[in-house]
Amino acid sequence: MKKNKNFDMNTPKFKIKKGDIVMVISGKNKGSIGPITKMFPKECKALVENINTVKVHQKPSQGQPGSIVEKTMPIHISNLSHVESGKPAKVCYKIDGEEKTLVFKKSGKKVRV
Repeated sequence: MKKNKNFDMNTPKFKIKKGDIVMVISGKNKGSIGPITKMFPKECKALVENINTVKVHQKPSQGQPGSIVEKTMPIHISNLSHVESGKPAKVCYKIDGEEKTLVFKKSGKKVRV
């Protein structure tokens, strides 16, 4: 059997994926809502659009002058939660036949359509 070099046994699995709408549940950006733009599974972090932005000072180079640029920084997965009707919601997997879908616990609606 061939080993998949992209697969790592120590990388955790998450219910949150790229494109999901999430809410920050703790930290300085608590209550902010936005979609996930990028995931970092080995660090257990995610980039959320326009949330946790910092100002980065760039040094001047030969081609351009120095400047201050805003950059979005990753947030730990434990500080994020799925959003249902503007509130953080718990999710679980439901198995229907051979299909495994992620649904909200309270309403039973699918998270990803």
